Amino acid sequence: MLISLAFNALFTQLAGVWAYPPLAETGLLEKTASITRVIEASEASQRERLAAAASDSGMSVSWHASREGLDLPAVTDAAYRTASPAAKRLFNTPTRRVEAYQPGDWPQKNGHYALLVQLADESWLMFSVPSRSWGLDEGPRNLIVIMLVLLSTAVVALIATRHLARPLQHFAQGARRFGADFRAPPIEPVGPHEIRQAILAFNAMQAQLQHFIKDRTQMLAAISHDLRTPLTRMRLRGEFIEDADQQQRLFRDVDEMQAMINSALEFFRDDARLEQATQFDLAELLQTLIDDYRDQSIDITFSGPPRLVYFGRPLGLKRVITNLLDNAIKYASEQAIELRNAEDQVTIRVLDRGPGIPADSYEQVFTPFFRLEASRNKSTGGVGLGLSAARAIVLEHGGSLTVRNRKIGGLEARVVLPVQVTAL
Repeated sequence: MLISLAFNALFTQLAGVWAYPPLAETGLLEKTASITRVIEASEASQRERLAAAASDSGMSVSWHASREGLDLPAVTDAAYRTASPAAKRLFNTPTRRVEAYQPGDWPQKNGHYALLVQLADESWLMFSVPSRSWGLDEGPRNLIVIMLVLLSTAVVALIATRHLARPLQHFAQGARRFGADFRAPPIEPVGPHEIRQAILAFNAMQAQLQHFIKDRTQMLAAISHDLRTPLTRMRLRGEFIEDADQQQRLFRDVDEMQAMINSALEFFRDDARLEQATQFDLAELLQTLIDDYRDQSIDITFSGPPRLVYFGRPLGLKRVITNLLDNAIKYASEQAIELRNAEDQVTIRVLDRGPGIPADSYEQVFTPFFRLEASRNKSTGGVGLGLSAARAIVLEHGGSLTVRNRKIGGLEARVVLPVQVTAL
């Protein structure tokens, strides 16, 4: 507000240079009142000489016995322009006739300031002040002042609001970054006191969540690792079972549990989920995957832009697409990848032409160790952690992973990734 007021005062002063000031601001009233009292107190024969003596380079004073012969413009309100308490006080009488003329009153618009004062004997004193030939009237001048006031206020308000909004934007970017990467560093507390307190509270919550996730992951990994020892003992003891059929059943169960433990450990210790986010060409990453499958005589079609720079974790996303493609290759045919880029998100569609899955299993397939018996059994490999790991990686990017049956047959796995701000 102080800056706006300072600008307004400056513009008001500058606007006076562009305009004809009002008569009351020229200082003419005070000077003419003094001269009028002096000349009115003198003899009529001396008034013309005294008026000439009172004239100077800045103001011309002349005495006239009557108004006849005075070249004055026709202005209806000339007598009311000085009908103010200040004018009446200066001339010491409320009945004295005073007429004021502005430069714009003359038809050629190149006139001057003129003040006509009637004396007690009904003679007249005329005061003329020259004015410049350029400038604006009071109306346009006030309009310019108002526009400059609005402009200065808008500029100051914009700068101030942006200064206040920048910490909020920084806070929001930090929150989005934590949603995409739970290992993100704390947000730097900047801005007003209230915003800094909110950032500190968010950092404390972020640290607690990171500690909780780390402890949970370590605990589950330790449990999975410790389960190997009893499984090894079970296999050794199984060697002493004389019934060959029962022995093979036990070994199959032990192998299945061992595979589940190995997959769980791989899930918890996945290096792809521990990498730092960076810029990379997502389209080139998908093309590289397709080339790797082509080397295995598996043809996968690709549709999308030849280049798409994305900010994320390339190894993690490669793991996601690999898991989705492996499922499509294992249980379907005519695999394809579509890449689409929008302003705020990137969409990857992994398509196939297979049997699909039941509609009530769209979410169940992401449950750890869940397997569709209609499409896989214990001999097909895998323990049901591929889609769980893929969704976990996508969620860490702040995106979503869903599956739906296609109308033309087959399954569509859709990965939607938000466009991250690389400045974070």
